[in-house]
Amino acid sequence: MARLQSGLLGELVTALRRLPGVGPRSAQRMALHLLERDRKGASDLADALVAAVAGVGHCRLCRALAEAELCDVCADPQRDAGLLCVVESPSDLLAIEGAGGYRGRYFVLMGRLSPIDGVGPEDIGVPELLARLRDESVKEVILATNATVEGEATAHYLAEQVRAAGIDVSRIAHGVPVGGELEFVDGGTLSHAFSGRIRLS
Repeated sequence: MARLQSGLLGELVTALRRLPGVGPRSAQRMALHLLERDRKGASDLADALVAAVAGVGHCRLCRALAEAELCDVCADPQRDAGLLCVVESPSDLLAIEGAGGYRGRYFVLMGRLSPIDGVGPEDIGVPELLARLRDESVKEVILATNATVEGEATAHYLAEQVRAAGIDVSRIAHGVPVGGELEFVDGGTLSHAFSGRIRLS
């Protein structure tokens, strides 16, 4: 193992370990596969990475990843400018878009509040969000942060700021998944489902 980790191969393994969820063995397996069985794929991957790093930046309005000044969502005049969904990361935005049904716009925090790690409101773009609320005709802000301790704290803080701006604010529901059976749902999810229940008319 030590001999395989030296030189150019070792550098490739180390670079692959930067990917989330990739440990030493997985990185080594990927590196060996690319070099032994798919050198054309390795070249294509390298070219795509270089092009993406050079050509992909952040949308001026929502801060999502984009190749132009505005991302496709912000540039689409058919989207509802009165609805603004706040998410933690570009991957959250992609998940919501993939699910379909939401036709508003977004603001990407690029993180969440975490005082213990020194991450405050300025670090996640809260001033930019509030400036956008002042400049645009947003009627409702939908908070779609994750159901973690930090995500809930971020949602709570943002809700106070949005209410102070005189704009309606809502939080996405967290609870039992469609098709899920109660006996297999964890306690935290069930607790969220009960606290977020709605009255049937």
